[in-house]
Amino acid sequence: MNLATAKNPLILFQGDSITDAGRNREEPWNLGTGYAVMVAGWFKALFPEVNAAFINRGISGDRVVDLKARWQEDCLDLKPDLISIMIGINDCWRRYDSNMPMPVEMFEANYREILKETKERLDAEIVLCEPFVLPVLEGQENWYEDLGPKIQVVRKLAREFNALLIPYDGIFAKAATVQKPAYWLFDGVHPTEAGHALIAREWLKHVFNIEHL
Repeated sequence: MNLATAKNPLILFQGDSITDAGRNREEPWNLGTGYAVMVAGWFKALFPEVNAAFINRGISGDRVVDLKARWQEDCLDLKPDLISIMIGINDCWRRYDSNMPMPVEMFEANYREILKETKERLDAEIVLCEPFVLPVLEGQENWYEDLGPKIQVVRKLAREFNALLIPYDGIFAKAATVQKPAYWLFDGVHPTEAGHALIAREWLKHVFNIEHL
């Protein structure tokens, strides 16, 4: 988004529990306690003249198919100027904890349908956030068999729909060379305070070219 021309933009965060971060569903503007509120706080402090509004519609446990089912109400009807989507880890996780695998072809088809409808219905910028995992729990080092191809799908869709990609899987892999994986993601998926702050910092860096926080 061009900050020089932005005026009263509405920025929507979409996704699963990582985005949800315990937000109060009874308060439409509640951003939860994770990266969404951190992004909003830093942005508003740094650029008060832009007068941006932020909204969080992440829902814990969602897969891409769940996001597609609520896309009209939780995205299109809101008419955001920028949409940030972080989804996909539950499409992998359910294979390992519930024996509910999501074929990569179905994952791609549902995700593409969301993006196609968005492009057709809204004049909004789109940010795609890679799903990610770090091996903390037993067996998580094997998740890449499932998650790896889904990450590749997100990258392909970013090219196809001219969306901005934030490579969070690589970002967390690099961070895990500095501190152990559980420092960033306490169960290999859900961020700690440091993990959420890392997500927020990289989001602001990639989306608004804010280099120093």
